[in-house]
Amino acid sequence: MKPIRCIQTALRASALTLSSSLVIFGYAGNAAAEDFKIGIVSFLSGQAADSFGVPAVNGAKILIETFNQGKAPAPYNKPGFGGLNIVPVFVDENGGATKQVQELRNLYDRENVDAVVGYVSSGDCLAVAPAAEEMKKLLVLYDCGTPRIFEEASYKYVFRTASHGAMDNVAAARYLKARNVKVNTINLINQDYAWGHDSIKDFTLSMQVLYPNAKVQADQRPKFGAGQYGTEISQLMSQPADVTHSSLWGGDLQAMILQAAPRGMFRKSLVVLTAADHVLIPLGDRMPEGVVLGARGAYGMLAPKSALNDWWWNLYLNRWNVYPVQAPYRMAQGLMALKLAVEKAMAANGGKKPNTEQIVAALAGLEWEAPGGRIKLALGNGRQAIQPTAIGITKWDPEKRLMVMRDIQRFAAECVNPPANMKAEDWMKAGFPGAKCD
Repeated sequence: MKPIRCIQTALRASALTLSSSLVIFGYAGNAAAEDFKIGIVSFLSGQAADSFGVPAVNGAKILIETFNQGKAPAPYNKPGFGGLNIVPVFVDENGGATKQVQELRNLYDRENVDAVVGYVSSGDCLAVAPAAEEMKKLLVLYDCGTPRIFEEASYKYVFRTASHGAMDNVAAARYLKARNVKVNTINLINQDYAWGHDSIKDFTLSMQVLYPNAKVQADQRPKFGAGQYGTEISQLMSQPADVTHSSLWGGDLQAMILQAAPRGMFRKSLVVLTAADHVLIPLGDRMPEGVVLGARGAYGMLAPKSALNDWWWNLYLNRWNVYPVQAPYRMAQGLMALKLAVEKAMAANGGKKPNTEQIVAALAGLEWEAPGGRIKLALGNGRQAIQPTAIGITKWDPEKRLMVMRDIQRFAAECVNPPANMKAEDWMKAGFPGAKCD
């Protein structure tokens, strides 16, 4: 592995390169008939870019290049999408939901993309999904955590190729219970929008099942992008809890850690960060040890040992001089699913480029192997994924000069995701009926 200083330099250089580019750009000119054009949407500017958006786009760039060259391992080894050259068009997600709906329409109407793969923000996903459905265009949500996408609406043309955020919080609660962590009191600090609200609900409901006597004390909800957390940290430390839960991410999470650690918050409470692996690299040894940490899947330092994961890890590391974290893992599994669906639809279409309806039919209910494990489109009428995940505890490795993970526990997809016939909230309130845990 690379020294942390080199990793941080590579991240900053990569972020500067992408954030200074045009909002929309591609590898080539107008796509020809034999091309498959994809809109790739993630944060290229703003507080979420360095630790999330840019790594995701870097993952898309290297994977698409490798697909086009036919150099990925089976079953992803056919050049492009079944011989169709993949042409990406990159769009900055920064700017809010209203802007993203317009950018989505531009991708379909002006750029004539065959599909869009994108979106990190839960608010953006809730806005763009109905727009894509109205236009009858294929949209693959590669991230965004809110369970509401498919629990509050039914879609034909919209898919999410990663689990929603309920998985992260169920797994975190199960991890604490499996290690007999004493929890009588809980503090919370989460962002004041859909993602943060859902995370609070999912974690507290899960803890009510596993720790029925635990009580919530402080519940801090700073605005997205707040940057300064002195008041919230003071409130949390004024009544220290056994466990402090947070789903903060990106620049918000980095800022909170850098402000809370010197004040001793991580020594007074066991901090549980459900979506935090992406800040391990930029923070380096400034990340506290002993933090219970999730990656929104079995990603990065929490990824399982497999030939496919080894290939992906090395492909990304050798190109960008930094190992992949959750955002590029999620981008990769979304693009892998789309590739398999397009090629399946092509086979049924006599080898010709399939249309949207044919790809949608091929993608529904798909199961596939990704670097983070086997993914299944098992919820939302075959449009919402479930997947295995893992939780661990941070530990500084002075030889590697990296924050690594110890005491990793893996959870099967069916252990930490609701069954197809139940909403996540109802499943948690009922005590996880039907959960299949090792």
